[in-house]
Amino acid sequence: MRDTQPVTPDDNVEVVRRGFMAAMEQDWPTALETLDAAAEIRDFDIPDAGVYRGHDGFLAWLEGWGEGWESWRADDPEFRAAGEDGVIALFRIVARGGHSGMELERDDAIVYRLRDGRIVRLEYFNDRRRALAAAGLDG
Repeated sequence: MRDTQPVTPDDNVEVVRRGFMAAMEQDWPTALETLDAAAEIRDFDIPDAGVYRGHDGFLAWLEGWGEGWESWRADDPEFRAAGEDGVIALFRIVARGGHSGMELERDDAIVYRLRDGRIVRLEYFNDRRRALAAAGLDG
């Protein structure tokens, strides 16, 4: 039997930071390593987005999210523990519309739930206050 240490909130923050930064760099093996194979992804930015599941669902979600943009990036990410098993990533999205060319800048967030050091749930919000409430945190 293996002797394992309990996963701390700081450990969870590091898992999310590693996965988030890997996804921004399109380092898919590293990003997927942080994600449970049965993870659930919900996007509250896209109306009627449904639920994405697992590694394939995560990649499909990112592809679908990015289709409307000519370019996009997440600036100044900040990661905070949200209880024993949660993390919130706060960041500024800067995007240019694929058809309109219009630029968008807004404060977005992702709320993560982790189990045994792996992301099991990811919820994307384009409303930082709503995300903070979902994470059980105040602004």
